[in-house]
Amino acid sequence: MIGLADVTAARARVAETARETPLERSSTFSNRTGADVRLKLEHLQRTGSFKIRGATNRIALLSEAEREAGVVAASAGNHAQGVALAATKIGVDSTIVMPEYAPISKIDATRSYGATVELHGVDYDAAAERAHEIEREENRTFVHAFDDPSVMAGQGTIGLEIAEQCPEVDTVVVPIGGGGLIAGISTAITELTDARVIGVQAEGAASAARSLEIGRVVERESVDTIADGIATRKIGESTFEVIKARVDEVVTVTDPEIANALTSLLERSKTLVEGAGAVPLAAVLERRFEYDDGETIVLALCGGNIDLNVLTTVITRGLVERGRFLRIKTVLKDRPGALEELVELLTEYRTNIHAIEHDRASKDIAMNAAEVELDLETRGHEHVAELLGELEDRGYEVEVVS
Repeated sequence: MIGLADVTAARARVAETARETPLERSSTFSNRTGADVRLKLEHLQRTGSFKIRGATNRIALLSEAEREAGVVAASAGNHAQGVALAATKIGVDSTIVMPEYAPISKIDATRSYGATVELHGVDYDAAAERAHEIEREENRTFVHAFDDPSVMAGQGTIGLEIAEQCPEVDTVVVPIGGGGLIAGISTAITELTDARVIGVQAEGAASAARSLEIGRVVERESVDTIADGIATRKIGESTFEVIKARVDEVVTVTDPEIANALTSLLERSKTLVEGAGAVPLAAVLERRFEYDDGETIVLALCGGNIDLNVLTTVITRGLVERGRFLRIKTVLKDRPGALEELVELLTEYRTNIHAIEHDRASKDIAMNAAEVELDLETRGHEHVAELLGELEDRGYEVEVVS
């Protein structure tokens, strides 16, 4: 199990490539939750993620023979970029295996840092199997995304920074995918402060809580979450031991809750993170763990590499969760003025129309009718309830699509 000395030693190696990231207080989320919320802005890190820290520390420890042979890694995107940059910086050849459905932005960024990218499988675990084949075939060193003491120690340098930037910290909230980040941070935090450490997983990729419950690592059959950076089927064997010893609690959040948190960060803090980076805030907003008024809570916003197509979907889902976006269907009499009357009603209720789809050909409606689907910008759940109530009172049969 890694110790504080490992993390401290990693700091000197990591400093050559990674930067110290800011920690700022959020008045918005402090007021909303009653806690004293601080944001560790690790999404501002080089390559847009904390992964550069662990990758740099691991590659710096390669022997001359290992440097000559090169490295290989598997990643959904953030570790890929970290390994690519760290390897290129010291002249080491790198091959990265990424899932076939990894975000295009992360694939392109990894190549831009100098790595050879191979796409394989539907998730991290499938990509890792292929990476191990390359390891054996080409005698490369496999740089694990999380289950490696050197990688964990590199990620732990974030914990050193938190302890220095916020010595009054009471709770640190950290995302969990494979567990390397929280293993490293918890090692530093528990040694240097009296703070507790809370881990958060996406509900569709949650293995840590179940593993802790039964006392061994549990592997899921599949993962399904918008937080692709933490979409792993299981945590690591080594990280599991550290989590057992140093993490106080592990909780989960849903994709809609992640989307809401991401949208809130973007709208209120002007902070763009990926799904994995938003899960700590989601856990605090949804009170997935107990905390007191005024408690100083540091949220590790671990990455900002979000694909623009994913961002569009996430923002839409976040707006739906907050009552700011509504998609409805209704049926109108196919006569002049029917659509105009509906639009006037929506205007009366200060509803902005984003899109209208008018369909006379649907086989599910009468010959003298037309089905209309509308995308609406609304002002919250109360406004949505008032609008739907008024539509019903005016005789419209409305189906809420989202």
